[in-house]
Amino acid sequence: MDRRKFIAGTGMAGILAAGVAPAVHAQGATIRWRLASSFPKSIDTLFGGSEVFAAKLKELSGGKFTISTHAAGELMPAFGVLDGVQQGTVECAHTAPYYFFGKDEAFALDCAIPFGLNGRQTNAWMFDGNGLKLMREFYAAYNVVNFPLGNTGAQMGGWYRKEINTLADLKGLKFRIGGFGGKILEPLGVVPQNLPAGEIYQALEKGTIDAAEWIGPYDDLKLGLYKVAKHYYYPAFWEGGPQLSLYVNSKAYNALSPEYKAMIEAAATYAHVEIAAKYDARNPKALKELVAGGAKLHRLPKPIMDQAFKVSQDVYADLSAKNPRWKKIFADYEAFRRDQNLWFRFAEKGFDDFMQAQKL
Repeated sequence: MDRRKFIAGTGMAGILAAGVAPAVHAQGATIRWRLASSFPKSIDTLFGGSEVFAAKLKELSGGKFTISTHAAGELMPAFGVLDGVQQGTVECAHTAPYYFFGKDEAFALDCAIPFGLNGRQTNAWMFDGNGLKLMREFYAAYNVVNFPLGNTGAQMGGWYRKEINTLADLKGLKFRIGGFGGKILEPLGVVPQNLPAGEIYQALEKGTIDAAEWIGPYDDLKLGLYKVAKHYYYPAFWEGGPQLSLYVNSKAYNALSPEYKAMIEAAATYAHVEIAAKYDARNPKALKELVAGGAKLHRLPKPIMDQAFKVSQDVYADLSAKNPRWKKIFADYEAFRRDQNLWFRFAEKGFDDFMQAQKL
């Protein structure tokens, strides 16, 4: 189903208000699915997003379509959910697609790449650009139908035991970083470590790693990272607007009625908006608490940002020469990013620069 034609023809209100009765009538039997999350229950914004999705789907279907949600480790490991959906072990999963860039770097384009799109720009590419179409074509090889389900907005650059002032300070730094960002930091001397959320605190406390990033103030406060590393850096240039995804097994999805398919789309979109709203609403208070608890805020030095940007462009050019799947998607992504930055530098940036300079 074409997303834009469907929404244009019925409107989201039509999906939410009028779609229930026909779907229940058409589908008949109750459907029960399982969802495997890549996130622990303690991260209520992310794991909670899958719960919001399941609750909205149940509501839309009048209780006929239910999904049980399972935290990382309950049904399968955090990084095993793609295989679980692909093989049909579970019908769906909620995850950060860049976790799977080791299978193919193109996975990261469904989530975040260094110096990529911010949250609003990612929405524009996915919902009105070619993003969803291109990623659906890519995921077909993995028996997956994907839906955007959450965005954190620009993330913080992580917690460090010592200050990072120069490129030399990155040499040998054992840094927990999720997804694709490690490919850009590695040439700068960083030693990337890809750990799930539940293992970060212990690794940082024991000194197994020297630094760690997760998302931002609200979640970082929950993880308690400020207790074992005081230096809090920003921004995470590798995550300007990371998008989470709902993965649905293609066989299970294709067996659904058109009405139930529309409900999945509507519920995923509802949860997608709610996750972003929660982060924007909750991060300010959490940042104040972190600073009160001893966190020291630092902006990443420009020479580090400049060198990382240069490395990223070299990596992307190399990938485009080697990986045809990356090349096809990234060519569209790159052109979209160029136009988005042209627009955002005017009205958006002009307004933000003024407002953030005011004493409110």
